[in-house]
Amino acid sequence: MNTAELGLPVDVPSTALFTDQYELTMLQAALRAGTAERRSVFEVFTRRLPEGRRYGVVAGTGRVLDAVENFRFDPDVLRFLREHGIVDEQTLTWLAGYRFSGDIWGYPEGEVYFPGSPVMRVEGSFAECVLLETVVLSILNHDSAIAAAASRMSSAAGDRPLIEMGARRTHELSAVAAARAAYVGGFTTTSDLAAGFRYGIPTVGTSAHAFTLLHDRERDAFQAQVNSLGRNTTLLVDTYDVAEAVRTAVEVAGPELGAVRIDSGDLLLVAHRVRQQLDELGARATKIVVTSDLDEYAIASLAAAPVDAYGVGTQLVTGSGHPTCSMVYKLVARAESADPKEPLVPVAKKSTGGKTSIGGRKWAARRLDEDGVAEAEVVGTGPVPGGLSGRQLLVELVKGGDVVAREPLDVPRDRHIAARANLPLSATQLSRGEPVIPTEYVHERSG
Repeated sequence: MNTAELGLPVDVPSTALFTDQYELTMLQAALRAGTAERRSVFEVFTRRLPEGRRYGVVAGTGRVLDAVENFRFDPDVLRFLREHGIVDEQTLTWLAGYRFSGDIWGYPEGEVYFPGSPVMRVEGSFAECVLLETVVLSILNHDSAIAAAASRMSSAAGDRPLIEMGARRTHELSAVAAARAAYVGGFTTTSDLAAGFRYGIPTVGTSAHAFTLLHDRERDAFQAQVNSLGRNTTLLVDTYDVAEAVRTAVEVAGPELGAVRIDSGDLLLVAHRVRQQLDELGARATKIVVTSDLDEYAIASLAAAPVDAYGVGTQLVTGSGHPTCSMVYKLVARAESADPKEPLVPVAKKSTGGKTSIGGRKWAARRLDEDGVAEAEVVGTGPVPGGLSGRQLLVELVKGGDVVAREPLDVPRDRHIAARANLPLSATQLSRGEPVIPTEYVHERSG
């Protein structure tokens, strides 16, 4: 896969520098100490969900797999590290041959998660695993935050489609990633052509207020758009007077007009007035699209309005107030030597201050009630209880360095819809509350 497909500028040859320097300094010290090749297990999880959120959404897994495949220290990268004295020559020699050869397991993309869920597990030598920390976290934290916001918005929208249109409100590369994550979370289309090109997401777009202002009359702008795009186009009707614009739009396009877009004002009131006017003009099939800084709460407030689709930008690409999931990447087990047969020993941070973690290589399963609805996220070490063996959540993503779990983007999107439907009904409530199901821990008993 080339860098353009990753959403990277074409002059960036690899993902190897999407990292923090301390990962390379740890590598250098571990190589010198003889501990770099110890078999290790790192896990990605979050200690808590963002305030008020009932569940999280795993997104970005496919991008992580691409990033791992493209994590290569090519000559230009090695030259940069040498010229800036970031690592010594022994470490540079090791990096020149770097290829991740371990295993990665994780929640499948689109699945929901909860506090403590081991959403990704990276296994291999300490050296090869520790280098992936930053790129894995930067992708999962961003994409999962956007997908969670998208999921809440799509739940609030019900059967009405959602258009992702936030490219102008964020960095140009994060805009592409955000469109992808939004699609996983339930959005149906994007305005971002790069996202359409790289990920096959359906794209849409018509015109802005500037197009209307370009012309001498609003009628001229509408006529030009209809002449170019056909009667099924969407005309923006709030540049001047909405009622006059709707009347003109139907006169120009006829009752076959595809849709009108409203981008300002009291959307609930205006939508009702526009719907009545369209019906009176005979344009009963003309749809109404609303935009204007929508979030999940605004979308929910429009549930009773005659709205056919929503366009969402700023609030979506900023995670609707929670732009990160606070996921961490922690060493949870390691061997005591480089011998590949050496057993793994659980390790965990034990300091005070709320940042403790639980050691040991973990599995996760979702327990269902008698109606088949999720009632607990069960995370444990050691043998999986018999009743949960068929409900395990982690799947193999990378085996021996080879990606084994690529899938079309529609698959995680459908998976998320199914996973969300399997949660208690309170999961879709927008009021603040605790995670919709608790996380329970099952520890392996010694002796």
